[in-house]
Amino acid sequence: MPDCVFCKIVAGEIPSTRVYEDEELFAFEDVQPQAPVHVLIVPRKHIPTLNDVTEGDAPMIGRMMRAGARIAQAKGTAAAGYRTLFNVNAGGGQTVFHLHLHVLGGRTLRPGLG
Repeated sequence: MPDCVFCKIVAGEIPSTRVYEDEELFAFEDVQPQAPVHVLIVPRKHIPTLNDVTEGDAPMIGRMMRAGARIAQAKGTAAAGYRTLFNVNAGGGQTVFHLHLHVLGGRTLRPGLG
């Protein structure tokens, strides 16, 4: 998608602090972190929301979750605890319409979902 900020980050057109990448995923530091550790994991393929994930994309979601666990381990927050979440559509807090998984940690996170 030509005007998608995350597509531009994945393509290297917008600078980011890369944390992880493979042939299917790209992870980078959030520019507006909500916790000391705040990493976004995005598929290289443009998928607007979790609602747009197909059966064929389902294994990628599992790989995103595994990448989140590896990132939490690498960032030193896995043992203490961390949160992973997808925001879906505007009412769910999604502001960039390219599927992304948040990995948050590094401090005690508030219980509950909002």
